[in-house]
Amino acid sequence: MLSSLSTAPHRRGLLFGALVAVVAIVGGGFWYAHASIQRPTGHTANDGSDVGILMGLADQAYHDKHLVAPVGSNVYEFYFSVLQADPNNQVAVERLKEVFKPACDTVEATINGGDLDEAQRELSLLRMYDPHNYKLALLGGVLDAQRVIERRQHEAEAARIQAAQAAGGPANWVYPAQ
Repeated sequence: MLSSLSTAPHRRGLLFGALVAVVAIVGGGFWYAHASIQRPTGHTANDGSDVGILMGLADQAYHDKHLVAPVGSNVYEFYFSVLQADPNNQVAVERLKEVFKPACDTVEATINGGDLDEAQRELSLLRMYDPHNYKLALLGGVLDAQRVIERRQHEAEAARIQAAQAAGGPANWVYPAQ
């Protein structure tokens, strides 16, 4: 009787292990089937088509962190071109969504760096993607405020130069630090 009791837990352990293995195999099969169905269709990078070439350029710009600059060679412009040729390209749609926040950070850094015309171009590019985004509205407000500050600095410098010329002294051309 002692020998029959000691083999019962051993059999249960083997049965449990086999059940776990079967569940893992079946689950893996379902996962593989689901993943193959969800795989994006259409053109891929370097497939030789126009869209494939654009995807390759966009992927390289993405890898190089050229999100909204330089002009003509950045993630947003390349993926917009992909979507013009293939409006259902899910890779392009997902990448645009993925890089939106980092691209907003890039625009903010451009504003803070004082390159307001470039910041305006970058902001316009992002507005093509999402014209009603609150972050872009905030960045637009910051850009406008920076333009006002810059204009006031220029006006103050012009007034200083005019006052120096009116006094008969040389106008010292000192550019404000930016």
